Amino acid sequence: MRYLILTYYKKADGRIEESMEVSKRLKTRDLQTANVILDFKELRVEKCHMGGVQVPKDFNRIVEYYMQHYENIIKRLFAENGYEIVKNEESNTEPKVESAEANPS
Repeated sequence: MRYLILTYYKKADGRIEESMEVSKRLKTRDLQTANVILDFKELRVEKCHMGGVQVPKDFNRIVEYYMQHYENIIKRLFAENGYEIVKNEESNTEPKVESAEANPS
């Protein structure tokens, strides 16, 4: 899998629901309806739009936020795309991503 796709829906009672999926490729529907699309192969933000507000496209910051909610999925996406997460020694809050090929084990 390559992409993490998050879509937010406003329900009739005012509550907001979140839908999350992972995908190998993007569909036209994903580009039109999703609020957040993260590409874990290129380590970039394809789309990040929240309620009419364009959010800064900082991949590390967005991944750090969603890591709280989808840690296992995000770790799997990094691993499947040839990256590993290394704890940042100065701050344990922001992970540093390194290519697995650069770290011979």
